[in-house]
Parts: sequence; C-alpha cells; structure tokens
Amino acid sequence: MKIVTKFRRDCAYKEADTNNTNTLSEEKVLHIVRKLDVPARLVFAALTEADRIREWWGPKNYATPFAAVDLRVGGKFHYCMRSPDGADFWGIGIFREIVPNKKLVYTDSFSDKDGNIVPPEKYGLPAEWPIESIVEVTLEEQASGTLLTIHSSAPSNAPQDIFDGSVQGWNEMIDKLAEYVVRARW
Repeated sequence: MKIVTKFRRDCAYKEADTNNTNTLSEEKVLHIVRKLDVPARLVFAALTEADRIREWWGPKNYATPFAAVDLRVGGKFHYCMRSPDGADFWGIGIFREIVPNKKLVYTDSFSDKDGNIVPPEKYGLPAEWPIESIVEVTLEEQASGTLLTIHSSAPSNAPQDIFDGSVQGWNEMIDKLAEYVVRARW
C-alpha cells in the first residue's frame, strides 16, 4: 500500500468588509492524502457505518466504545474515543454534504455523552481552539484502489503544538482506517 501524507500551512484570501482589496489571513490547514487498496464503496462504508467506525476511529492506542451515525444531510455523527489511560473524549458532527462513495462534509466539535457541544477547554485544549471545524473527505476511485483526501483547517492563532498534535492524531487514525479496510470482512 502506498501512503502519501501532506501537511501544509496555507494562506487563504478573505473578503474584506471595506472597499480595500482582499486581505490575507493565515490559516493552518490539515491536508491528508492516502491511497487505500480497496474500492471507494468500502472506504465509504468504513467512514459511515457505526459498527465499522468503532473498529478503527481514533488515534493510535485509542478505542471507540461508542459511535452512532444518522447518514443524511443534517444528520449527526456522535462518537466517543477512549484514551489508553481510560479518559473519554466525545465528539459530534453534523453532515452538510453526502455524495455516496465520493464525498462527506461535516462539522466537527467536542461534545458530552449526550451530544451537546462543549467548549474545547473541557478536553484540555486552549480557548483559541475553534468550537467547530469543517472536515471534508473525498474519495476518488482509481484502478488500484481509492485516493482518500481529508481537508480541515484551524485559525492561525491556534497554538502550534496543539495543531501538530491534531495532525498527528488524524494521521494515526487514517493509519488505523487503512489497516481496517484491508482486513475487514465485507
């Protein structure tokens, strides 16, 4: 399996509220690209079926004791990641776009076990961390498998060490997904 991971810091143009030309605002961008050796329909199933998500979601050495998915625009994706020391990290997302076997766009926030959004500080992140981010996942069917691309961003004032930890966590999670889709019984 060929694995390509990219991390980049980009600049995005943001429309100014005045008559000035565009102003440049920096944002930290998470951009991961992986080649998975299975068809897109299997990757999509692993990303959207709760039983399958529980098998691989979370960074290395994390378990996922709970996952629920209401796969429709406006539906929720609610999960719990359990760290090796037993701490639970709950999250929730709302699906904004679903194109079966091709694309998912959803919000991503920390939550409590009941699905109520909570500030990131509850889980030890600084106040600068966004309460909600947008995650875009695309799947491109190729002759030898699927090209998976994940894109998300954080504001430029997000602490670099916390952002780097997030990048590491996402990469570890996609490592687990890559292993899962190859060994899963479909």
